[in-house]
Amino acid sequence: MDVFSKSDPLCALYINTSGSHWYEFGRTEMILNCLNPKFAKKFVIDYYFEMVQKLKFCVYDIDNSTYDLSDDDFLGELECTLGQIVSSKQLTRSLLLTDKRPAGRGTITICAEEITDTRVAEFEVSGRRMDKKYLWWSDPFLEFYKQTETGWQLAHRTEVVYDNLNPIWRPFRISMRSLCGGDVEKPIKVVCYDHRISGSHDLIGSFQTTLAELQVGTHISPAEFECINLKKLKKKKYKNSGVICVKRCQLVKDYTFLDYIMGGCQINFTIAIDFTGSNGDPSSPRSLHYVNPDGYNEYLAAIWAVGNVIQDYDSNKMFPVFGFGAKIPPSWQVSHEFPINFNPANPFCAGIEGVVQAYQQCLPQLKLWGPTNFSPVIDHVTCFAKQALRQNTASQYFVLLIITDGVITDMDQTCAAIVEASRLPMSIIIVGVGDADFSAMEFLDSDDKLLRSPTGDTAARDIVQFVPFRDFQGNSVALAQSVLAELPDQVSSFFNSYKLKAPKYIQCF
Repeated sequence: MDVFSKSDPLCALYINTSGSHWYEFGRTEMILNCLNPKFAKKFVIDYYFEMVQKLKFCVYDIDNSTYDLSDDDFLGELECTLGQIVSSKQLTRSLLLTDKRPAGRGTITICAEEITDTRVAEFEVSGRRMDKKYLWWSDPFLEFYKQTETGWQLAHRTEVVYDNLNPIWRPFRISMRSLCGGDVEKPIKVVCYDHRISGSHDLIGSFQTTLAELQVGTHISPAEFECINLKKLKKKKYKNSGVICVKRCQLVKDYTFLDYIMGGCQINFTIAIDFTGSNGDPSSPRSLHYVNPDGYNEYLAAIWAVGNVIQDYDSNKMFPVFGFGAKIPPSWQVSHEFPINFNPANPFCAGIEGVVQAYQQCLPQLKLWGPTNFSPVIDHVTCFAKQALRQNTASQYFVLLIITDGVITDMDQTCAAIVEASRLPMSIIIVGVGDADFSAMEFLDSDDKLLRSPTGDTAARDIVQFVPFRDFQGNSVALAQSVLAELPDQVSSFFNSYKLKAPKYIQCF
């Protein structure tokens, strides 16, 4: 779809649970300059035999950095049921346009497998003396493939290490089901490429092995594998195109979200509400803070939608709620972190009903002002997440819901705060209300690449989920499903990465 290059495809998965409304379940990574992409991202979906679970896979050519896909080129879609995919194991269909005509010659292939093994393999991998592919350097990355009945299936892709013939890749994890289906003797193919921005990556070399062989480096010296480029085998002096060193390949049990929740982990829910002047005078029907006769506005709708789901995982259902960007009594100084019940010693509200009541009572007492600073409320929750991590248990996880109408003023400080929070048991949900430009929020929700602070520090993981309220047309169920879809994996992946075991199940009688 691009004039001077190939398309940059991404696939978004949508699920239909209410008859006519589709909500986004997740997205793959974007593949640069590629007409035959293989996506490494996996979607984990609960399968119910007794239900018709409608799915829609939409493929786009990504042309900008905004979250909204409506301004990207649509390449085609496939609408099917989860039952069709499960019964086929591998389903290949033509991509269609929205009017059901063929979208050129494009096809999509979807593979499904049951998750019966929750173990993961943790890797530390480096390379030595990789072939030079451009003058005196290469930009190597690795792809791991699982052998299936229909051929090699991509299981994992590492990051690119630029300008380096002796690369050291960041530690990574691959689930046993993705890598070898739980069989340590099943063949695995590892391919090393030199990255090209054109998408036509240059093969450095490859090798085949098994998980059992990869584990050798964990017990003695690093397991080493020669990267072979078959086209170079004719040359008499050719030995290899570099050596891949596996310093560590260790199998560990990956505890699930349910393991942690049923073991007693509490989800601590904090709400932060934007009271900046751009929301408009709350007494005016045109204001985003105006509460209509039915007791509704977009702020309240977001609180109800997300809070009603989250509160089931918090035993005491006492939620701290803060406002930012307003002048508050009695000093009428601008504050970016004030409890909406005006009680700093006890900023908690009892249940979502208490949150709604406190919100409605505080509105007439505020002077909406500015600017829009996120970092103070993020830092506030970060303090408690740090204390929880020091306990060295998987007993508490923190979720911050920020509801806002506009552009972030303290972007550098916010990026730094999020990078710090990414190393803690914490996630951030941002709901954008109104019709403002939310490009800054979309930047923070870094699905394709990890966020970096102004000082160059990289986030340990993606902890921000942003959605614009306007995309859900008042459908609170779909809104909650969209913003909370990534949370279970964020909880389990954090605790697993710190090797914090799930407490034993609580037996119920």
